[in-house]
Amino acid sequence: MVKWSDFERATIQDIFSKIDSGAVGAAALSRCLTVYPWTQRYFSKFGNLSSADAIASNPKVAAHGKVVMGGLEKAMKNLDDIKNAFKDLSVLHSEKLQVDPDNFKLLADCVTIVVAGQMGKAFTAEVHAALEKFLAVVVSSLRKQYY
Repeated sequence: MVKWSDFERATIQDIFSKIDSGAVGAAALSRCLTVYPWTQRYFSKFGNLSSADAIASNPKVAAHGKVVMGGLEKAMKNLDDIKNAFKDLSVLHSEKLQVDPDNFKLLADCVTIVVAGQMGKAFTAEVHAALEKFLAVVVSSLRKQYY
């Protein structure tokens, strides 16, 4: 079980209260699909992913980015038991979708970059550390079924 400090708990909740989750999700997934083009193989039904502009303007990418952020919000609401909260999601990604688990970390890194951009100067080193810890626990929880 992960131990969260009061600062970390408050910071994670504060981040989600300040960001536009839909915009972050769309931008983070777009960034991931552009920077790491091999991740596109899981989104073959999304249509045109031929360029950064096509990816950024793709409504299916934006919609799935919103789903991703919904998952992160679920994790935020279940800080004390993220692994259990993500059990079914881990099974889905490992057994049905067969997503390479390394891609979760790539997407988490993209979320961090986009959140930092939205928060600006408020994204201090301490805030960054709390977000990194949170995303590491989420990634670990998604990877759990793979072990």
